[in-house]
Amino acid sequence: MTGNRLTEIYNLLFERFGPQHWWPGETQFEIIIGAILTQNTNWTNVEKAISNLKGADLLTPVKLYEIDVSRLAELIRSAGYFNIKAKRLKNFLAWFFNHYGGQIESLEDVPAGRLREELLSIKGVGPETADSILLYALNKPVFVVDAYTARVAVRHHLIDSDAGYEGLKELFQSNLSADVRLFNEYHALLVKVGKEFCRPTARCGGCPLNKLPHTVEAG
Repeated sequence: MTGNRLTEIYNLLFERFGPQHWWPGETQFEIIIGAILTQNTNWTNVEKAISNLKGADLLTPVKLYEIDVSRLAELIRSAGYFNIKAKRLKNFLAWFFNHYGGQIESLEDVPAGRLREELLSIKGVGPETADSILLYALNKPVFVVDAYTARVAVRHHLIDSDAGYEGLKELFQSNLSADVRLFNEYHALLVKVGKEFCRPTARCGGCPLNKLPHTVEAG
Protein backbone atom coordinates (compact mmCIF):
# COMPACT_ATOMS: atom_id res chain seq x y z
CA MET A 1 0.00 0.00 0.00
CA THR A 2 2.75 2.46 0.99
CA GLY A 3 4.79 1.59 -2.08
CA ASN A 4 1.77 2.16 -4.31
CA ARG A 5 1.10 5.52 -2.70
CA LEU A 6 4.73 6.61 -3.09
CA THR A 7 4.62 5.65 -6.76
CA GLU A 8 1.34 7.52 -7.20
CA ILE A 9 2.84 10.64 -5.61
CA TYR A 10 5.88 10.43 -7.86
CA ASN A 11 3.77 10.03 -11.00
CA LEU A 12 1.55 12.98 -10.10
CA LEU A 13 4.54 15.21 -9.40
CA PHE A 14 6.39 14.19 -12.53
CA GLU A 15 3.29 14.68 -14.67
CA ARG A 16 2.88 18.22 -13.31
CA PHE A 17 6.49 19.41 -13.04
CA GLY A 18 8.48 17.22 -15.42
CA PRO A 19 12.20 16.42 -15.02
CA GLN A 20 14.07 18.73 -12.64
CA HIS A 21 17.62 18.20 -13.97
CA TRP A 22 19.28 17.85 -10.57
CA TRP A 23 22.00 18.27 -9.33
CA PRO A 24 23.44 21.34 -11.09
CA GLY A 25 27.19 21.03 -11.54
CA GLU A 26 29.71 20.52 -14.32
CA THR A 27 31.81 17.96 -12.45
CA GLN A 28 31.42 15.47 -9.63
CA PHE A 29 33.71 17.57 -7.47
CA GLU A 30 31.63 20.70 -8.08
CA ILE A 31 28.51 18.80 -6.99
CA ILE A 32 30.24 17.74 -3.76
CA ILE A 33 31.29 21.32 -3.01
CA GLY A 34 27.75 22.49 -3.73
CA ALA A 35 26.28 19.88 -1.39
CA ILE A 36 28.40 21.22 1.48
CA LEU A 37 27.82 24.88 0.67
CA THR A 38 24.03 24.57 0.36
CA GLN A 39 23.58 23.83 4.06
CA ASN A 40 21.25 26.46 5.57
CA THR A 41 21.07 28.63 2.47
CA ASN A 42 19.40 28.76 -0.94
CA TRP A 43 20.94 27.60 -4.18
CA THR A 44 21.24 31.10 -5.65
CA ASN A 45 23.74 31.98 -2.92
CA VAL A 46 25.65 28.75 -3.53
CA GLU A 47 25.86 29.48 -7.25
CA LYS A 48 27.50 32.83 -6.49
CA ALA A 49 30.08 31.14 -4.25
CA ILE A 50 30.85 28.47 -6.84
CA SER A 51 31.12 31.16 -9.51
CA ASN A 52 33.68 32.95 -7.34
CA LEU A 53 35.72 29.77 -6.99
CA LYS A 54 35.61 29.21 -10.75
CA GLY A 55 36.51 32.82 -11.44
CA ALA A 56 39.58 32.44 -9.24
CA ASP A 57 40.43 29.15 -11.02
CA LEU A 58 40.27 27.28 -7.73
CA LEU A 59 37.50 24.72 -8.23
CA THR A 60 39.75 21.67 -8.22
CA PRO A 61 40.51 19.29 -5.35
CA VAL A 62 44.22 20.18 -5.18
CA LYS A 63 43.75 23.95 -5.30
CA LEU A 64 41.04 24.00 -2.65
CA TYR A 65 43.08 21.64 -0.50
CA GLU A 66 46.06 23.99 -0.66
CA ILE A 67 44.27 27.34 -0.34
CA ASP A 68 44.31 29.16 2.99
CA VAL A 69 41.04 28.75 4.89
CA SER A 70 40.60 32.50 5.33
CA ARG A 71 40.93 33.07 1.58
CA LEU A 72 38.44 30.28 0.95
CA ALA A 73 36.00 31.86 3.41
CA GLU A 74 36.12 35.16 1.53
CA LEU A 75 35.43 33.48 -1.79
CA ILE A 76 32.36 31.62 -0.47
CA ARG A 77 31.00 34.55 1.56
CA SER A 78 27.75 34.61 -0.45
CA ALA A 79 26.86 31.11 0.78
CA GLY A 80 26.38 32.35 4.34
CA TYR A 81 28.10 31.06 7.49
CA PHE A 82 31.19 31.33 5.30
CA ASN A 83 33.79 30.86 8.05
CA ILE A 84 32.06 27.70 9.25
CA LYS A 85 31.56 26.37 5.73
CA ALA A 86 35.17 27.06 4.80
CA LYS A 87 36.23 24.88 7.74
CA ARG A 88 33.75 22.20 6.71
CA LEU A 89 35.13 22.20 3.19
CA LYS A 90 38.64 21.91 4.59
CA ASN A 91 37.55 19.03 6.83
CA PHE A 92 36.12 17.22 3.81
CA LEU A 93 39.22 17.90 1.70
CA ALA A 94 41.55 16.67 4.46
CA TRP A 95 39.61 13.41 4.61
CA PHE A 96 39.44 13.20 0.81
CA PHE A 97 43.21 13.54 0.38
CA ASN A 98 44.25 11.55 3.45
CA HIS A 99 42.09 8.55 2.57
CA TYR A 100 41.59 8.71 -1.18
CA GLY A 101 44.42 10.83 -2.54
CA GLY A 102 41.98 13.49 -3.74
CA GLN A 103 40.77 11.16 -6.51
CA ILE A 104 37.02 11.00 -7.20
CA GLU A 105 37.51 7.67 -8.98
CA SER A 106 38.68 6.15 -5.70
CA LEU A 107 35.35 7.02 -4.07
CA GLU A 108 33.28 5.39 -6.78
CA ASP A 109 34.40 1.86 -5.90
CA VAL A 110 33.59 2.14 -2.19
CA PRO A 111 30.26 0.54 -1.13
CA ALA A 112 27.64 3.17 -0.34
CA GLY A 113 27.11 2.09 3.27
CA ARG A 114 30.78 2.23 4.15
CA LEU A 115 31.35 5.51 2.34
CA ARG A 116 28.36 7.05 4.11
CA GLU A 117 29.82 6.13 7.49
CA GLU A 118 33.11 7.74 6.50
CA LEU A 119 31.42 10.90 5.26
CA LEU A 120 29.40 11.17 8.48
CA SER A 121 32.64 10.99 10.47
CA ILE A 122 33.74 14.30 8.91
CA LYS A 123 32.95 17.27 11.14
CA GLY A 124 30.24 19.34 9.48
CA VAL A 125 28.89 16.60 7.20
CA GLY A 126 25.44 15.43 8.27
CA PRO A 127 23.11 12.79 6.82
CA GLU A 128 21.52 15.01 4.14
CA THR A 129 24.88 16.28 2.91
CA ALA A 130 26.41 12.80 2.92
CA ASP A 131 23.49 11.31 1.03
CA SER A 132 23.48 14.18 -1.48
CA ILE A 133 27.14 13.46 -2.22
CA LEU A 134 26.45 9.75 -2.60
CA LEU A 135 23.43 10.17 -4.87
CA TYR A 136 24.20 13.22 -6.96
CA ALA A 137 27.99 13.14 -7.22
CA LEU A 138 28.69 9.41 -7.06
CA ASN A 139 25.48 7.89 -8.47
CA LYS A 140 24.87 5.60 -5.51
CA PRO A 141 21.21 4.52 -4.98
CA VAL A 142 20.71 6.44 -1.74
CA PHE A 143 17.53 8.43 -1.13
CA VAL A 144 18.03 12.00 0.10
CA VAL A 145 15.42 13.45 2.42
CA ASP A 146 14.94 16.93 3.81
CA ALA A 147 12.33 19.18 5.41
CA TYR A 148 10.24 19.17 2.24
CA THR A 149 10.23 15.37 2.14
CA ALA A 150 9.17 15.21 5.78
CA ARG A 151 6.34 17.69 5.33
CA VAL A 152 4.86 15.87 2.34
CA ALA A 153 5.25 12.42 3.91
CA VAL A 154 3.70 13.40 7.25
CA ARG A 155 0.80 15.34 5.75
CA HIS A 156 0.00 12.43 3.43
CA HIS A 157 -0.03 9.95 6.32
CA LEU A 158 2.99 8.00 5.14
CA ILE A 159 4.99 8.35 8.35
CA ASP A 160 4.75 9.78 11.87
CA SER A 161 6.04 13.27 12.48
CA ASP A 162 8.70 12.01 14.90
CA ALA A 163 10.24 9.53 12.45
CA GLY A 164 13.48 11.49 11.96
CA TYR A 165 15.87 11.47 9.03
CA GLU A 166 16.69 7.76 9.00
CA GLY A 167 13.05 6.76 9.32
CA LEU A 168 12.11 8.94 6.37
CA LYS A 169 14.97 7.61 4.29
CA GLU A 170 13.98 4.02 5.07
CA LEU A 171 10.37 4.77 4.06
CA PHE A 172 11.45 5.57 0.53
CA GLN A 173 14.30 3.09 0.16
CA SER A 174 12.28 0.12 1.40
CA ASN A 175 9.27 0.85 -0.81
CA LEU A 176 10.92 1.90 -4.08
CA SER A 177 13.33 0.21 -6.46
CA ALA A 178 16.95 1.12 -5.75
CA ASP A 179 17.26 3.25 -8.85
CA VAL A 180 19.60 6.25 -8.98
CA ARG A 181 17.55 8.13 -11.56
CA LEU A 182 14.31 7.55 -9.68
CA PHE A 183 15.80 8.65 -6.35
CA ASN A 184 17.34 11.71 -7.98
CA GLU A 185 14.13 12.82 -9.68
CA TYR A 186 11.87 11.99 -6.74
CA HIS A 187 13.82 14.07 -4.26
CA ALA A 188 13.96 17.02 -6.64
CA LEU A 189 10.20 16.81 -7.25
CA LEU A 190 9.49 16.75 -3.52
CA VAL A 191 11.55 19.91 -3.13
CA LYS A 192 9.59 21.49 -5.99
CA VAL A 193 6.18 20.72 -4.53
CA GLY A 194 7.41 21.65 -1.06
CA LYS A 195 8.50 25.09 -2.22
CA GLU A 196 5.44 25.82 -4.32
CA PHE A 197 2.57 24.19 -2.42
CA CYS A 198 3.45 22.12 0.64
CA ARG A 199 4.90 25.05 2.54
CA PRO A 200 4.82 25.43 6.33
CA THR A 201 1.50 27.18 5.68
CA ALA A 202 0.08 24.85 3.07
CA ARG A 203 -1.29 26.00 -0.29
CA CYS A 204 -3.31 22.92 -1.18
CA GLY A 205 -5.34 24.57 -3.93
CA GLY A 206 -3.76 23.67 -7.25
CA CYS A 207 -1.29 21.20 -5.71
CA PRO A 208 -0.88 18.08 -7.85
CA LEU A 209 -1.24 15.98 -4.67
CA ASN A 210 -4.39 17.69 -3.41
CA LYS A 211 -6.67 14.86 -4.54
CA LEU A 212 -4.84 12.36 -2.33
CA PRO A 213 -5.84 11.86 1.33
CA HIS A 214 -3.93 14.34 3.48
CA THR A 215 -4.12 16.38 6.64
CA VAL A 216 -2.65 19.81 7.19
CA GLU A 217 -1.89 20.64 10.79
CA ALA A 218 -3.67 23.60 12.33
CA GLY A 219 -1.67 26.83 12.56
